[in-house]
Amino acid sequence: MTQSTKLIRSRRFLPLFVTQLLGAFNDNLFKNAMVLFVVYSVYNSEAAEARFSALASLIFVAPFFLFSALAGQLADMRDKAAIIRVIKLCEIAIMLVGGLGLAMAWKGIALHTVAIPLLLLAVFAMGVHSTFFGPIKYAILPQHLEDDEVLAGTGLVEAGTYIAVLAGTIVAGWISVDAAAIGVIVVAVIGYVSGRSVPAAPPMGKVEPLDKHLLRAPVRLVRATMKDKRIFLAVGSISFFWAIGTILFIQFPPLAKNILLAAKEVASLFLVIFSIGVAIGSVVINALLKGKVSARYSPVSVIAMGLFLLAFELVCENWPPYSGPKELMDVATFMVQPMAIPLMLTLLGVAVAGGMFVVPLYAFLTTFVEKSQTARTIAANNIVNSGAMVVGAGVAMALSQFGMPLVKQLLVVAGSCLASAWLGYRLYRAEKLAG
Repeated sequence: MTQSTKLIRSRRFLPLFVTQLLGAFNDNLFKNAMVLFVVYSVYNSEAAEARFSALASLIFVAPFFLFSALAGQLADMRDKAAIIRVIKLCEIAIMLVGGLGLAMAWKGIALHTVAIPLLLLAVFAMGVHSTFFGPIKYAILPQHLEDDEVLAGTGLVEAGTYIAVLAGTIVAGWISVDAAAIGVIVVAVIGYVSGRSVPAAPPMGKVEPLDKHLLRAPVRLVRATMKDKRIFLAVGSISFFWAIGTILFIQFPPLAKNILLAAKEVASLFLVIFSIGVAIGSVVINALLKGKVSARYSPVSVIAMGLFLLAFELVCENWPPYSGPKELMDVATFMVQPMAIPLMLTLLGVAVAGGMFVVPLYAFLTTFVEKSQTARTIAANNIVNSGAMVVGAGVAMALSQFGMPLVKQLLVVAGSCLASAWLGYRLYRAEKLAG
């Protein structure tokens, strides 16, 4: 029996794994159902569609900057399992609001005045939900797992997250908006039930007073965390990855609709391929490193990601014109296009390389600090990541506003991989010097 199989069968890991998987699934079912509906059914402009997609991303990541410091403190100072139960109960209420917004949008009731604002409110609330859950799902691993199990556990959590992203994205692309409205509520309820089975995880160190200041607390937390050079470099590398990922996820729906002339199911397929690739990369890097936490393969992985992005841009640039019916291509029609397979393979390569790059970096954050500080380290990482994602979304909005074609924006993303490679190389050097 492999280590990963043993963990999946273990009560100290399985309830957490299922709970975070359902949460990631629900996030993506709701967000993608909303974005795909608005892009394909409300707007009819490439720039407007890209702006809305970027706005939704900005609203989702804003809570990570505002509340991550408090989330990290709570996770280190309180029982993590008890916090999970509260978070998952709140998810039910959030999805009741989000489900109502989806139902109103489907019926066309007060679309711009009530339905879309309700949807964006639910997106913000789910961002808050993820902000408080994020530090726990990684920080609880060193508490429940043995030291030689942490990398495998981190890889499973990452792979599970992207499998859930995959499933949520598939479902969002193929079911109706009214079915999504019901589905997000049902999944939230199941997630709450599974969360109640997570074993207790009391504080590991001294319980200190909470700093609830929304500006002072994150600044202090990031400053304190970044004193360790390896943590600083790992956080910087992860942040570049998420800035790149944010721009790509913003671009996929309008790119599929306007450049490839493909229906929303094809846009969903792109997100699916990306999610599968990251999950594959998570498993591959764990096998290559044989359980050792190391940034050895990070620089070459992110360089490979940039090269695959250049290839993806080249395929999109040379995508042949579609001479069929005026309707957008469905998946079956898209799959028989001459360059469909190269397009999907290059996208898969981007994602596999990205997964190989980012998973060991998350393991760094949970193994190179005291267990009593793990959640706050993850929270500091989330604060910096959210800033990078805001920058990524802002860059995507600015590039669209200034009229840069979507395909050419991929070149900007590919160039950013060089900065990530440099940080990954410096991290590996620091790792070797530390012995």
